[in-house]
Amino acid sequence: MTAEEKDPGTVRPGGRTARVRASVLRAGGDLLVEAGFDRLDLAEVARRAEVGKTTVYRRWGTPAALVADLLTDMAETSLPRSDTGSLDGDLLANARLVAGALADPRQGPLFKAVIAAATTDAGAAEALHHFYEVRVAEWTPCVEQAVLRGELPEDTDAPEVIRAVSAPLYYRLLTTAAPLDGPAAERAARAAAAAARAGAYPRTPRT
Repeated sequence: MTAEEKDPGTVRPGGRTARVRASVLRAGGDLLVEAGFDRLDLAEVARRAEVGKTTVYRRWGTPAALVADLLTDMAETSLPRSDTGSLDGDLLANARLVAGALADPRQGPLFKAVIAAATTDAGAAEALHHFYEVRVAEWTPCVEQAVLRGELPEDTDAPEVIRAVSAPLYYRLLTTAAPLDGPAAERAARAAAAAARAGAYPRTPRT
């Protein structure tokens, strides 16, 4: 018997292990959306994924760990940063990417469920924070390049500009039924760019 056959959830990332992970994450995401974090039962995830409970418990152990892996998978499969050569173009590309993910019939409800989980579970909150740290870090260079091109003040806090693009889109997702469409993405990008040019995001708060 091979190591993978003994423990299909913890060995190499390809082959059967990858299939097991994909099945479990799909089932876990479905259950999270349907029932919420409080009812994210690993035994039920295993049943839906048609995977042995032992495998699921050994690899993930807790619902929070499963949520963390869900977020890791979402980060891994997200489209890479665009480089359009201008601040406006780059921020618009970012806004469209975020809006598209939040408007997706599966990803939108999944983000809502994960955010809700993060309000009550420290492990889920840590996973969510890490997910956004990774995503913000990937897009930060487009603001840093804009500073070098002279488009923005030298003391611009690049990560804060990227967060400013996403913030109104998440607010729209969580507080309204309004569509997350092209115009919404364009407004978010334009507002963040205008504020950044006006010096609204300095690295050191001005007194």
